[in-house]
Amino acid sequence: MIQRLLMAAVLIGAPADGLAQERKFEIIDNSFFVEEAFNQDKGIFQNIFIWTRDKGGAWDGSFTQEWPVPALTHQLSYTIPFSGGESSTHIGSVLLNYRYQALEERAGRPAFAPRISVILPTGRALDDGNHPGLQGMLPFSKQLGEVYLHGNAGLTWIHGVQVGPTGHANLTSPQLAGSVVWNTKPMLNLLFESVVVFEDAVRPTQDTGRNRVVTLSPGLRGGWNLSGDRQIIVGAAVPVTVTGGEKAVAFLTYFSYELPFTANR
Repeated sequence: MIQRLLMAAVLIGAPADGLAQERKFEIIDNSFFVEEAFNQDKGIFQNIFIWTRDKGGAWDGSFTQEWPVPALTHQLSYTIPFSGGESSTHIGSVLLNYRYQALEERAGRPAFAPRISVILPTGRALDDGNHPGLQGMLPFSKQLGEVYLHGNAGLTWIHGVQVGPTGHANLTSPQLAGSVVWNTKPMLNLLFESVVVFEDAVRPTQDTGRNRVVTLSPGLRGGWNLSGDRQIIVGAAVPVTVTGGEKAVAFLTYFSYELPFTANR
């Protein structure tokens, strides 16, 4: 429902001439929560750092590095999450990612780049469960004049979580996400992102069930194009998460640095 409302608002508000004459976005593939359907160009790799802190002082961060293999069609990446604040700083479950550029964006069709990830049991058992798993994501992206629409549908599967003294279960959590990015200036975008996760978890009653976790996040991003195919992007957002009627507000910061790894691309 949230994604439908976002798309309807953009279609109603977009000027007619904007649909016919689309201005190039200088900032691509730099959202915070909603995955954009664009792989890295040949010879360029990206470093992404995200850090989020809530009102209680707990914080989460992640470092992601994306590499074309060898060009735009195939991309390999890894994500290292880490947490701290309320407990000692520790690394969470690492993701190894493969993404395929199935469709490049054209007039009348969106970009589409499905991803599959392997979740490694590198987290601390007390905090992260320390279980292996898989994650799949179907991201779509389409420019409409001065806005970009992004939509995701995904699934996370975690293997062998303990339920009760001796039982074990596999947890399956679907998710939907959507965002609108407004190109206010060539190097300044406003974002509104929404994510709904139907999180499968172990309940205090020692059975499993799904909780709906909704995140709404207004934000902005900007940056600089440097010589030699280098780009720096910084951003900030205020994500609001609602779970079971309880609301949590946090502050997010984002940093990305793209640069070439070959002398001649």
